[in-house]
Amino acid sequence: MEMLFSKSRSLTHFLQYYTKKYAVQQRCFESIKAGELQLDNYNEDDQQTLNFPGGRIPITTRMKFISESFEKRLPCYRVLDDDGDLIPGSIFEQVKKGLAVNMYSTMVALQIMDTIFYEAQRQGRLSFYLTSTGEEAINIASAAALTSDDIVLPQYREPGVLLWRGFTLEEFADQLFGNKNDYGKGRQMPIHYGSNKLNYFTVSSPLATQLPQAAGVAYSLKMDKKEACVVVYFGDGSTSEGDFHAGLNFAAVMESPVIFLCRNNGWAISTPVTEQFRSDGIAIKGQAYGIRSIRVDGNDALAVYSAIRAARQMAIKEQRPILVEAMTYRVSHHSTSDDSTKYRCVKEIEQWRTEKNPITRFRKWIQRNDWWGDQNETELRGNIRKQVVEAIQTAEKVEKPPLRDLFGDVYDKIPSNLQEQERFIRDSTKRYPKEYPFNVPV
Repeated sequence: MEMLFSKSRSLTHFLQYYTKKYAVQQRCFESIKAGELQLDNYNEDDQQTLNFPGGRIPITTRMKFISESFEKRLPCYRVLDDDGDLIPGSIFEQVKKGLAVNMYSTMVALQIMDTIFYEAQRQGRLSFYLTSTGEEAINIASAAALTSDDIVLPQYREPGVLLWRGFTLEEFADQLFGNKNDYGKGRQMPIHYGSNKLNYFTVSSPLATQLPQAAGVAYSLKMDKKEACVVVYFGDGSTSEGDFHAGLNFAAVMESPVIFLCRNNGWAISTPVTEQFRSDGIAIKGQAYGIRSIRVDGNDALAVYSAIRAARQMAIKEQRPILVEAMTYRVSHHSTSDDSTKYRCVKEIEQWRTEKNPITRFRKWIQRNDWWGDQNETELRGNIRKQVVEAIQTAEKVEKPPLRDLFGDVYDKIPSNLQEQERFIRDSTKRYPKEYPFNVPV
């Protein structure tokens, strides 16, 4: 025991000696307030730097941790106020009458299509549906800012992008009913649209899988020197998935021309954003990956259009990824399988439906420009309702794809296990013909 005390005293004397010799100042860890993210001011000529992999880094003698948050939240780019008036001093892409009217008309078409298809599901005519209510401006304005050569990887709340590109109401209805005219041949669940002709990847259910895929697709455009970019859509809930981080990092490192467009609508089904992340939303995360980012008012069609136009130009000309966070609100239930009144206030929903409605806001702007009137509104809504109803009535009468389509289009030669499954189904239909759907050709 006495020897241990002796060694301890010796070590203490040793440390005291070298502390005095080199005048080491003992200082407590420094804590910094939120927002104080800058390092000490330094001059590269008289301050030491280290050449680490990735570049030279300045040296500081102060132990300083980066703050976990800023004092001020990132600003949100906006052009139109809630009443549809231009905000003085706004910088935005000028939109001519023809484009503005087309954007508004398509937003209304999306709204009516959603309403009628949703009602059809409630009537038992469709098995599932999901609307874009409250997010029409993100759909249509972003689509209008792109070209037909740009490739879209959607999540499941972007049918308006397809609608803008020319996907017909009949094609929507065919997919929802899964009839023989459905491009997916009835093998996808409803709202999993896709179109090779329109450069629109087929929707898939798993969250965020399209993000690293988009980075790879964009890199292929880069290798082929195409004058086009990729736009990948996703919700705030997808940022909680690992594929979000993998996709952003891959795109940043490989300098892929891809626009990551996040619809921050406040809810990942029933999980609010306050329970998803501690950061200031999504746009701030881009900086950590070395990606240029912007936050935009997703209910302002002019702001969304202008932001995506600028993002597209940077992505293609500078060959870089861009992250856009569109702030909005999911007015509708998550899907027909959800009742959002169980986890959020009805008053809050109605406030966003009425006071912050993106369609109403844009209509007021085009009306003030004398580009639209009540007569135009009445005719438009009447025509679209008629077209949607007719599309449903036609699509539900079309027979389903033949049984053989259930097993094709995947393998060059159908493997034995699928052949066995097909034989089993065909045998079952012969044994129990009354249990087999009458409108599915064997």
